[in-house]
Amino acid sequence: MSMTSASLPAASLHDHCRGMASRARRAAIDLADAVGEQKAACLRAAAARIRRDVAEILAANALDVANAPSFGLTPAQVDRLLLDEKRVEGIAAGVEAVAAQPDPVGEVLGEETRPNGLVVRKVRVPLGVVFFVYESRPNVTADAAAVALASGNAIILRGGKEAAHSSRQIVESIRTAIAESGLPVDAVQLVDVTDRQAVGEFLSMDDLIDIAIPRGGEALIRRVCSEARMPVLKHFTGNCHVYVDKAADLDMAETITVNAKCQRMGVCNAAESLLVHRDVAAAFLPRIATALAARGVELVGDEATRKLVSGAGTATEADWATEYLGPKISAAVVESLDAAIDHINRFGSRHTDAIVTADPEAARRFASRVDTACVMTNASTRFNDGGELGLGAEIGISTDKLHARGPCGTRELTTYKYIVTGTGHIRS
Repeated sequence: MSMTSASLPAASLHDHCRGMASRARRAAIDLADAVGEQKAACLRAAAARIRRDVAEILAANALDVANAPSFGLTPAQVDRLLLDEKRVEGIAAGVEAVAAQPDPVGEVLGEETRPNGLVVRKVRVPLGVVFFVYESRPNVTADAAAVALASGNAIILRGGKEAAHSSRQIVESIRTAIAESGLPVDAVQLVDVTDRQAVGEFLSMDDLIDIAIPRGGEALIRRVCSEARMPVLKHFTGNCHVYVDKAADLDMAETITVNAKCQRMGVCNAAESLLVHRDVAAAFLPRIATALAARGVELVGDEATRKLVSGAGTATEADWATEYLGPKISAAVVESLDAAIDHINRFGSRHTDAIVTADPEAARRFASRVDTACVMTNASTRFNDGGELGLGAEIGISTDKLHARGPCGTRELTTYKYIVTGTGHIRS
């Protein structure tokens, strides 16, 4: 699967992309009735092939890393791009984890026999064809392909140019395993043109592609949302909150806040905002500010926070809604649990929000009233992750309310159909 020239004439580009989408549609139809063990065996074979091809994958990755300076990647971005034998093993293990998940396809969601004898079943089925646009991490290529295949979907992958060589080799390994398993090889395709207009071409093909999933920066996601003619599964930002309730264990609150903010700062489920009940603010804010400062995190806050934390910066209105993706956090003192909920619902991104409390009623009220995809009670926001929540790998995290919400694994890439069985029934 060699890369085509960076640019094609518009008509040729359209035909090229449409050919890929048409092949994906045919593959999706063939894959729809593959049994669960066929798909699982294929994924296990793909994991084995990735391990066998480790030298080729690392050689391809070395080309991407060598090109990284020309793309202006930061050291953190280069680290996410870089593969070694341990990380390739992690990619293979991730594919195996998806293979171990129950097959969602064919699950009967409901069954009823009507008074006239018609049997009505509601059955889980694949979505069809997924167009997945994502930025530079090579492991995402394997995760997305595995989740799509396991749920009976064909996928068209459009990765970032920063990881082009790595992604291409990983896809080649997966496609080899698919072919050897007897499943349709075009169930997994990597867009082989670098022209950015190719994305727009695919986003216009709602007759062939059932859903678009962007994963990356906000600008990418907004472009996909503005151009897509098919549904888009996405989140824009991850402005995640930790609320320390008046009934919180402050040692637990410190541990959770530090982990939520610092365990990995450049990810969408890292905490960006800290809310503290006024009754524990004097005891908690100075200690958490010290703990965060020791890890290089800048704290900006409201007036009440600045009175308690020497050296805290001033939080602006924009800060309350900002996803920093780095060593900065906003903090505010709130008068009550409901004030914390109101703040989150106003400024949050509906991604992940946590409460630290020993009060079950406070936890219940927070979980019920905060408008978010994932609520954490006495746990770090960093657990909003497909692997951590038992989904195997994920293809992304959605803050939508239709059709899926939260981490999206195999079940979230399905829909349902009604299958109605009669014995010669006609309607009078």
